[in-house]
Amino acid sequence: MKEHVINHHSDDHHHDHDAEARSKVLFGFWIYIMSDLIIFSCLFATYAVLHTHLYGGPAGKELFDLNYVMIETFLLLTSSFTFGLAMLAGNKEKKSQVLFWMFVTFLLGAAFIGMEINEFHHLILEGNGPHRSAFLSSFFGLVGTHGLHVTCGLIWMAMLMIQVYRFGLTPMVSRKLACLSLFWHFLDIIWIFVFTIVYLMGVM
Repeated sequence: MKEHVINHHSDDHHHDHDAEARSKVLFGFWIYIMSDLIIFSCLFATYAVLHTHLYGGPAGKELFDLNYVMIETFLLLTSSFTFGLAMLAGNKEKKSQVLFWMFVTFLLGAAFIGMEINEFHHLILEGNGPHRSAFLSSFFGLVGTHGLHVTCGLIWMAMLMIQVYRFGLTPMVSRKLACLSLFWHFLDIIWIFVFTIVYLMGVM
């Protein structure tokens, strides 16, 4: 009986420690997200000031293919949905489903980055690189920074898929998944603003 009470107390202590560790990690990651939000706010403000400074270069309506960008948007928003499915599977401790939906999310994110790189490559080949005007400098700075974040997210996702496969859905791996989920949804929200302010308003 005494041994049972001790074991029960030990389990409660371990559970409390995991909950405390999870809350600390999520709090720290929220601070990181807020710092990233400040960075993107500065980039958006810079773009708002410089988007009319063309210096003889082309404007957004001459450069942007809205249909192309809508496909990019569809890919990224769908990846947010599939990552949500991965998190739901994680809550049910279904390892195979987590890996499947994370892999689908990875493919969608990689397709988004591939399209963005192709867009940049096309613009630069036509002589419309970041050196052409203040407008293009701010455009490449804002959209490129978002793309860099998505690329980092994909690397992080690949590493987490390996950890889920090797170690399963341990408390530590689950905490990392929660942080990546927050990061990925954050990038989707940022992209909605990019699509609206840069592309949609740019072609008007």
